[in-house]
Amino acid sequence: MRPTEINPADYEQQLAQKIDSVQQAFRSFSMPELEAFRSAPLHYRMRAEFRMWHDGDNLDHVMFDQTTKQKYAVNHFPPASKVINAVMARLIALLKDNQVLRRKLFQIDYLSTLTDEILVTLVYHKPLDEEWISEGQALRALLRNDFKIDIIGRSKKQKVLLDKDYVLESLPVNDRLYQFKQIENSFTQPNAGVNCKMLEWALDITQGCQGDLLELYCGAGNFSLPLAQNFRRVLATEISKSSVAAAQQNIQLNEIDNVTILRMSSEEFVQALNNERSFRRLEGVNLQDYDCQTVLVDPPRSGLDDETLAMVQEYNNIVYISCNPDTLKDNLTVLQKTHDIVRFALFDQFPYTQHIESGVYLQKR
Repeated sequence: MRPTEINPADYEQQLAQKIDSVQQAFRSFSMPELEAFRSAPLHYRMRAEFRMWHDGDNLDHVMFDQTTKQKYAVNHFPPASKVINAVMARLIALLKDNQVLRRKLFQIDYLSTLTDEILVTLVYHKPLDEEWISEGQALRALLRNDFKIDIIGRSKKQKVLLDKDYVLESLPVNDRLYQFKQIENSFTQPNAGVNCKMLEWALDITQGCQGDLLELYCGAGNFSLPLAQNFRRVLATEISKSSVAAAQQNIQLNEIDNVTILRMSSEEFVQALNNERSFRRLEGVNLQDYDCQTVLVDPPRSGLDDETLAMVQEYNNIVYISCNPDTLKDNLTVLQKTHDIVRFALFDQFPYTQHIESGVYLQKR
């Protein structure tokens, strides 16, 4: 089914099928009852990316059919936030007759927030010159009459900011609002509503945990900052420079004083913890000062590598957020040798698709 054809009346049925699929996939494990967290049936995605199609005077957002690989025009995109849909329509109307801004326009990326802030990235197959900047500024000024919008131009080895390259997201988690600086072209949770439920679930399962929290793959602090209230201190690692910079700013934005972010991969952190290597990036941080009894991992689709998997087995509590059931099953086969699975959740981040986001909470026997 094409994303443009989704029917909200089908949501409950597709969710039931996804729940059954997850239960069947993990039937060989001793799993607790599955907790399922629903998405809004429409306008749940905070970001979207489209290729552009030029046909004479016409200009369209297009996507490609997964089966036939044929392109089709996208005039309305129900999964995306309302503000993305509104800006899509307005932007095409303004770009269509502007030869400077439409020439060799290859792709448009949208990043929005729950408070209707939006960042638009125009991607080109040409260098962006002063004329493009002038026209881009005029376009932004016109759109700002109706939207809280910023525009970026991208080309090969070129990134042109007309103002800023981020949005400020405000996430309601339990009784508190958390602000997150979300940078263009870096990872953010796509479904903000389900992300809030995921954070509340993580807060619930870690209530009463002792000591400190270690988080691997922390991104811009999506989990680190809300979970800081449940722990004495949080030690988090992330390899992306831009995400680490955003995480440091998010710590200040939310006035949280017990979170430390290290720019390290999980593999590097294991090496540092085992005294196999020394890192300048650890200057001023003594890992032995931390009493991390809980570890949170949100790995890429490939799951945890063997060294990291062995390392997390040393912790009393493991919070595992997964975007790939296959690698989660592989990792659980190892982790269940030392830990019991006490909570299991499905987060419907991507409705109407086969994609499954899940959470597992394990405690050491």
